Amino acid sequence: MIRSRHFVRAAALAAVVLFSAACTAAEVPADPTAVTDAAWPTPAGVGGPDTSAGVNTDTSCDPLASIRPTAGTSVPPGSHLAEIKARGKLIAGVDQTTYLFGFRNPQSGNLEGFDIDVVNQIARALFGTAEGHVQFRAIPSSQREQVLKDHKVDVVVRTYSITCSRRKEVQFSSVYYVAGQKILVPKTSNAQSLADLAGKRVCAARKSTSLTKVATDPAKPIAVSVPNWSDCLVMLQQNQVEAVSTDDTILAGMAAQDPQVKVVGDQLTKENYGVGVPLDEQDVVQFVNAVLDQMRADGSWAASYDKWVGRRLGPASPPEAQYR
Repeated sequence: MIRSRHFVRAAALAAVVLFSAACTAAEVPADPTAVTDAAWPTPAGVGGPDTSAGVNTDTSCDPLASIRPTAGTSVPPGSHLAEIKARGKLIAGVDQTTYLFGFRNPQSGNLEGFDIDVVNQIARALFGTAEGHVQFRAIPSSQREQVLKDHKVDVVVRTYSITCSRRKEVQFSSVYYVAGQKILVPKTSNAQSLADLAGKRVCAARKSTSLTKVATDPAKPIAVSVPNWSDCLVMLQQNQVEAVSTDDTILAGMAAQDPQVKVVGDQLTKENYGVGVPLDEQDVVQFVNAVLDQMRADGSWAASYDKWVGRRLGPASPPEAQYR
């Protein structure tokens, strides 16, 4: 009886195996429907041309002449600087997406770059050390004026080009870096200028002078605006734009991250970076200018440049300060 039950069980298992094999042999999987309309998703906030930044054609001021600094980096009682010092933290609007100038180190989680060094130098002069005395606020380029006007930050150090139109809304330090707008394209591209990109999509950040230059160029490239420069690199990698156009400093960082792209052409514009300060805080401008003068003189500007930029853009000297 036991032998009979084993025999029945074995026979049943054999039948299942034969049935499965028969089904496998008979059933041929169908080919999936071909996908013909797949596309990469675009970054959030992608838009068209925005010329609100204005190209450097406003000649109503001397944009590079800042307020002459006071002797040394003392803090006058009752000043805005005194309020910042009493608070114990310098609040700085910066970028966290632009490699070499303001980016978050993926290993340490810290913000690093040339602009971050400038912020730390200001904090060091104010508090004796930057450690524990800086509150970084990552902001898109389109918000630089607004956060200063709303007094949400004390300074903006974010590849911030000085123009007369911007000077009507905020104050600027003396020039601490001189860049130039160029073009980034895939290494397979033959484009060397905006003239070669007529009718082609060219990406730049919203409310930047670079976007205005693209949108108003006689060759009529198609300006594509994004909140952050890193979005432009993503769109270029996904073939959603044919080029990126902005300052050579920012493009150098993109090229360092992606070996399949290259920076091409002559400089389209000259971009003078300054530290942005609220319009009513002259004492802060004077203090920042004193710090920048010190950086030019003691070699800290050169050390930061060599660390972040020199290997990619060649040797340079700190720009000479101009004061009104």
